[in-house]
Amino acid sequence: MRARMTTTARRWVLTALTLAAALTATQAQTADEAPADSTVLRVAADSISRMLAPMDSIGLADAERLAGDTLSVVQQKARKPREKRDWATWKPNPQRALWLALVIPGAGQIYNRKFWKLPIIYGGFLGCIYALTWNNMMYKDYSQAYLDIVDDDPGTASYDKFLHLGKQITEENMSQYEKIFKSRRDKYRRWRDLSFFVMLGVYALSVVDAYVDAELSVFDISKDLSLKVEPTVIPNHGGGNFIDAQSLGLSCKLNF
Repeated sequence: MRARMTTTARRWVLTALTLAAALTATQAQTADEAPADSTVLRVAADSISRMLAPMDSIGLADAERLAGDTLSVVQQKARKPREKRDWATWKPNPQRALWLALVIPGAGQIYNRKFWKLPIIYGGFLGCIYALTWNNMMYKDYSQAYLDIVDDDPGTASYDKFLHLGKQITEENMSQYEKIFKSRRDKYRRWRDLSFFVMLGVYALSVVDAYVDAELSVFDISKDLSLKVEPTVIPNHGGGNFIDAQSLGLSCKLNF
């Protein structure tokens, strides 16, 4: 006669089943396998609930066998490998590429996997930053030189560093140097502002390129890209006889 399970043994078996199911699902999720979704936990819950009904009438050996079957089912569900992404058929999201390019310049090209465009974009930014810094420095120097040459204080002579060796500013040539310093100040100010707008243009171009590149990633271009030119007969509307109603011409057909 088989030994009946006591209440304490039944509780231990149920506790072991629950802990084993949770532990197996957690290990599968940590090992980068299939995540512990509701399917795995539902299988464990259904198996345990089926054991609750006949638990009072089965023996300890049968309970152990059911526990082993339950753990086997849970482990098979949890160890199912996750499907890897096929990068050959990967298609970027245009909206995500747009927002990445807006937040971080060049991030849209990285997301689209067009890494060869990064030197062009960052090279444009570095060139614009260098031009902006240089022109701003020259603008400040010539502005100070112009202010020093028009005032009456002989102690302010920052313009001397712009003079050639042996040259001096006298009463005769002062008006000429005033025009030179004023002209160069205005010139470097225009170049500084132009460098800033060019940098904005490089930024806008990188954003547009990331969005358009992501949009055209799903554009299918046929291999049959050809242009055919052949003679054709063009009907003339309102022509009288057969000769006047027809004209000879050329038709161009582009396959893409």
